[in-house]
Amino acid sequence: MSIIKNHTAEILIVIFFIITYLFSVLEKLADWKGTVAYYTIHFSKTILQKIIPILLINIVVFEIATVFLLTLGLYYLVTQNDLLIAKVGLEISAITLLQFLVGQRIAKDYPGAMNITVYFMLNIIGIYLLT
Repeated sequence: MSIIKNHTAEILIVIFFIITYLFSVLEKLADWKGTVAYYTIHFSKTILQKIIPILLINIVVFEIATVFLLTLGLYYLVTQNDLLIAKVGLEISAITLLQFLVGQRIAKDYPGAMNITVYFMLNIIGIYLLT
């Protein structure tokens, strides 16, 4: 129980991102055609329009890796007080968020880019706490 008391913020941040990415992956995979159609429209006036399926596969791979590492990291954090895997999971999460940010900036979706900033800030706080 002392591990949870000592790492409450870190555990909650890791759980937050597990939920966020897990739902994101499930939504994309449950309606793949709809997701591709949505992002094709979103990026219709950019150089990315023709490679949306490839980009989405890349994003899904990063999100799955993030969920896996954060889940494993949460286990090691709670059971063995080991911070490393959770930190690596949040580092992969930060790279994923940067990919989202680049996409939103290319699409000139400035409110969308601003929303990613909130996630990124929490992500960086999590990395800091796990360092």
